[in-house]
Amino acid sequence: MNIQFTPAAEKFIRRLVMFDGGPGYGLSLLVSPGGCSGMSAEFSVHPAPREGEQAFDFPSFKLFLPAQSRLLLDGVTIDFKETATSTGFSFIDPKAKACGCSSTQSVVELPELPVA
Repeated sequence: MNIQFTPAAEKFIRRLVMFDGGPGYGLSLLVSPGGCSGMSAEFSVHPAPREGEQAFDFPSFKLFLPAQSRLLLDGVTIDFKETATSTGFSFIDPKAKACGCSSTQSVVELPELPVA
């Protein structure tokens, strides 16, 4: 599987796993087509992959992905952006075709986390 993370996304995932789980936990990420804007995502922290998920070990975290997410994320770079008006993952897909109403990136709103 070819998926990349920016340093900002890696840092966010590490913090999320640390605050919501602990050592050995991973991020379960369900990605689905998000219409014109690209992709939408749901995520949670778990100690092990759930039924139907495959575990991927990255140097600083574990990622648990179901089959649909693996297909959608192949070749994608995941970024994390924090601005005055939104905070979330941004999916950068070089294969995506932009439509007239948006770019090839989508931002997924995230809950606020405690500051470390």
